[in-house]
Parts: sequence; structure tokens; C-alpha cells
Amino acid sequence: MSASPAAPAAISRDPATGQQIASHPFATDAELEAILDRGQAGFAAWSAQSLQQRASVLRAMAAVLRRDREPLAAMATAEMGKVQAESLAEIEKCAVLCDWYADNGAAFLRDEPTAVADNKAYVSYLPLGVVLGIMPWNFPYWQVMRAAVPILMGGNGFLLKPAENIVGTAGLLAAAWRDAGLPDGTFIAANISREGTSAAIADDRIAAVTLTGSVAAGRSIAAQAGQALKKVVLELGGSDPFIVLADADLEAAVDAAVASRFQNTGQVCIAGKRIIVEDAVYERFVSLFCERVQALTVGDGREAGNRIGPMARQDLLEQLDAQVRASVEAGAQLLVGGKQLDRPGSFYAPTVLAGVEPGMQAFDTETFGPVASISRARDADHAVELANQSEFGLSGNLWTGDHARAMQLARRLQTGGVFVNGFSASDPRVPIGGVKKSGFGRELSHFGIREFVNAQTVWFDRR
Repeated sequence: MSASPAAPAAISRDPATGQQIASHPFATDAELEAILDRGQAGFAAWSAQSLQQRASVLRAMAAVLRRDREPLAAMATAEMGKVQAESLAEIEKCAVLCDWYADNGAAFLRDEPTAVADNKAYVSYLPLGVVLGIMPWNFPYWQVMRAAVPILMGGNGFLLKPAENIVGTAGLLAAAWRDAGLPDGTFIAANISREGTSAAIADDRIAAVTLTGSVAAGRSIAAQAGQALKKVVLELGGSDPFIVLADADLEAAVDAAVASRFQNTGQVCIAGKRIIVEDAVYERFVSLFCERVQALTVGDGREAGNRIGPMARQDLLEQLDAQVRASVEAGAQLLVGGKQLDRPGSFYAPTVLAGVEPGMQAFDTETFGPVASISRARDADHAVELANQSEFGLSGNLWTGDHARAMQLARRLQTGGVFVNGFSASDPRVPIGGVKKSGFGRELSHFGIREFVNAQTVWFDRR
């Protein structure tokens, strides 16, 4: 194996101040070898445990997360800038996830009789091995746990390659799993370079790969996994439509649109990024929306009362600012914000662009930060047309007072999920995933837990 790192270390910085928190060396070739061997040993021990034993560890993990929520949340806020209240909510969400799969996972994995050969056939759902999870920084606990918990409940091992700016958070999560009683090596967090990641994907000790990240990363990882003939699940970018029709509860729709777009400083894959409003209520919506956005407080996530924290990295802020400027040059109306704040750290003013149309960057590309784009639709059909005029298809939102019409319009939206009179959310009870360039495969619910198992047919021939 050759996995020499391209850079000596991953650096984590506090985005609220720009100050370095820590430097984390990348795993060497020898260390990666040891990690993969340790993962195999952990998988062997874990896969031998019963469904009930696995569920008990998940329940213990939920308890550990709740016990240690304060230091866990503090690390997330320090490494990627998340507002402290949101960090704490993320920890609780992970605990709920563990409880839900502990209660329901066994039912999804029990042997399933089939209607052949006088019911003398069944399907078993068996673990595959160690799954490599390549995870992002925006929800440093939830994104990892959303993938890992069903994978672990299925009897697999999990090797986490975290984003380079949240290595400390990943280490705390691995320690929590150890405290919960997971066998050593079953969940490993390792700071692996790009070269090391490629080497791991090609290695026979890795059975499958799951990635949450950019379209470019998805293309690269999918190609490598395909070359190695390994299963892969991809959850990639999103530019979710948030449709508001004339018969919607406008006040509620505005509140939901602000909450959706500016949660986590706008760094959410399934946020309503392209707000599409029917002409009859467009002006009123824009006015109310701008009022709400101007009231948002921006500052260090550790300070009480702040709704918007810093962006996770300065380069991401500069990329977002370039998208805003290009959109304004193309004709979008800058109504609120549109600049970096004059203070230390990577703070970008909550921004509203109106009159956004196809061909503008704010419409055609994913804006991953505190920027809302509002487009005008002639009617419901035009709104759906605009919603589908995107290379992405992760999720979508639809606001209307007509339930029957909502059901009809939802079927026309080219997205992995549609949330009516609410905003997109990930919940263990329902699957999450996309179509088009938002990726393929599903996480959560019974769909997610069966992505990384061997559906083995067992047939008793009675001849």
C-alpha cells in the first residue's frame, strides 16, 4: 500500500476568531495498515453479536451522548462555528437516532420469509464488513451518526474519515462509542489524507463506501469504488426549491423559509436555497422575509442570543461572496447583506437576493452559506418548472393550502423528498437521499439500514 500524505497535517481553526485550534498529522502508510487491521478485528467481534446486543450498545451510546453533550457541543462550535444551541440540539438528535434504531433496527434485519417453495425460502440480512465513511464538516456529529448508526446496527464496522477541519470532533465521537461498549476497532476515526483514502477504498479490508460531500467528491469516490467493485452511497449537493403558492399561510411560510435557509449559518444540504414565490404574493413575501432576516443576530456561537455564527472556513466565505457578486452583476437585486462583516473571523452578513432567475449563479449553483435567493413564478406550473430547472434533486418544500393539489404537485418535483407546509428535515423514520447530481442511495429508515447488508437468499428444495 502506498498512501503517503500530500500534506503533513490537517489544521483546525476557530472560524469565529481565525485562530488555530490544533494540528492533526495524517496517518502514515504503516498507521493506515494498522487501522485497517484493527477495523477487521473490530468487525469480527461486532458482527458476531446478536441484534439485541447491538441494540443495547446503541442505547448506551444515546446515554453517553446525553451525558457528555456539553463538551461534545463545545468542540463542534469551536471547530466549525455552529451556534451553541444548535450544537446541543445536534447531540440530542444523534441520541434520538440511536434510540430509534435500537428500538426498530432488529425488525428490519430479521430473517424474512418469502412466498416460494411453500415458504421454505427466506432472506437474511447479513453484514458486509468495514464501511468507509467520508463525512463533511457542517454537521460533524449528525452526518456521521446518520450513516454510522444503521451501518453498525447491521453488524458492520465503520471507519470514519472526517473533514480536515473537524478531526477533534471525530475523536470525541469515537471515544463516546468506546464508552458505550462498542468493541475496539468497530468504529474508528482516522485522519486520512486523500491518497490514504484512495488506498483504503482499493483495499480488500474495506467492503463499501458512503460519502456525504460535493458533486466533485462524489464523482471521484464513485469512480474509485466502481474500479474496486464496491457498493457506494452518495449524498451530494442540493439547491432545494422552497415553493410558496398564493394560497399558502404566508406568515408561516416566511418563518419557515428563514429558519430553513439560515439554520447552521446556511450550511445545510437540504436547506430551502431557491425560494420560488407565486406572483400574487411575491412582493408581500419578499417584504416580510427581509424584515425577518434583518432581525437575525450574528456573532460568536458561544455567545448567547446569536442566531448566525461564522462560516466554517474563510475560503468557503470567499466562494459564497463571489457567487453573490456574480448574481448581482447578472441582474439579481441585493436587498439585504451581501458582504463579509468587518470583524475577526469568517462572518458573512445574512443576505437576500431577489429577482433571481435561471442563468444566475444563485439559481444554478449551490450557495452554501447565509444567502437566500428569491424567484418569481407566474403560477404553480411555472413554480414547478423553475424548481426542476436544476442539476440537483435532494429535497424540496411546497407551501399551499390545498392538500389535494399539494399531492399532485409533489409527484412532479424531481427530488428525493418533498415537505409540504414545512421545511426539509432528516428524521430516522423516513429515508433521505437525492436524484440527479444530488447522488444515489438512501440513509435512515429501513431503506438506509439495508443499503449495506448482504440480502442472502436461503432456499430449501423439497424435492
